[in-house]
Amino acid sequence: MTSGFEFRLKLEFRGTVLRNEPMRRHTSLRVGGPADWFLCPTGLEDLQVLLRLLKEHGMPFLVVGGGNNLLVRDGGLRGAVISLDRFDRVELAGDNLVRAEAGLPNIALVEFAADRELSGLEFLVGIPGRVGGALAMNAGAGGGAITDCLETLVSLKGGEVATVSRVDLRCGYRFLSLDPGEIILGASFRLRKGRGEDVRALMEEFLAHRRAVQQVGFPNAGSFFRNPPQGPAWRFIDAAGLRGVRVGGAQVSEVHANFLVNRGEATAADFIELAALVKEKVREKTGVRLEEEVRVVGEE
Repeated sequence: MTSGFEFRLKLEFRGTVLRNEPMRRHTSLRVGGPADWFLCPTGLEDLQVLLRLLKEHGMPFLVVGGGNNLLVRDGGLRGAVISLDRFDRVELAGDNLVRAEAGLPNIALVEFAADRELSGLEFLVGIPGRVGGALAMNAGAGGGAITDCLETLVSLKGGEVATVSRVDLRCGYRFLSLDPGEIILGASFRLRKGRGEDVRALMEEFLAHRRAVQQVGFPNAGSFFRNPPQGPAWRFIDAAGLRGVRVGGAQVSEVHANFLVNRGEATAADFIELAALVKEKVREKTGVRLEEEVRVVGEE
């Protein structure tokens, strides 16, 4: 199957093809075993060709953006990883309407809006990653979320492009409901006209806050656990006395207790063991049950 798939790729696919690619190169935690195939299509048509080939050869796939909310186990990923890095266009599509593709870095989207004195996405300035990933997890900060100003979501369903209005989406705290196999291609955002200096000032406020409480100094995936209904996850991790606790090269950050960091040479197994320890101790000490915000994939 592999040789036939490789032959078809060479004939029909125009993008980048990598074999046995270490996923530690593509995740912010800097851990993860190899993906059988790491594929970066040149655009929509190329992506559709790739999806058809994957389906014909019965090969599973995972779509990644910046890898900022992803933990890949040490055994790696069977099948294909699809990177949308080249889907990075952004444009002004009407009055106060910005259209961005899934592979565009969050910071580039915020800067584009700020340059045009448009407000509503300032909180994204300090959130690493790309637009597609931010949409998939409904990223947010400071009480705001990316879907708050979302007008339409553009995705690929069954190989066909679909555009859905915000009112027809199911989303909430750190989730956006997608169909199995659905791939986010981009979105349009309805923003507010503001003064450039006010937009920049708000961006700096968000950055200053993140520098003060989240500048952890080591590779990380941002908040590792979702905030439970009882309050911020870091508060319960602190209450369990876990700040600074370490398993191998993985550590509960001494700066922000809801960040698990790679102190050097960590493995995915270290992070998984540390996360299990945190959940167990928090439940014992506080009665609160934590759930990972980071997506865990791959084989042991």
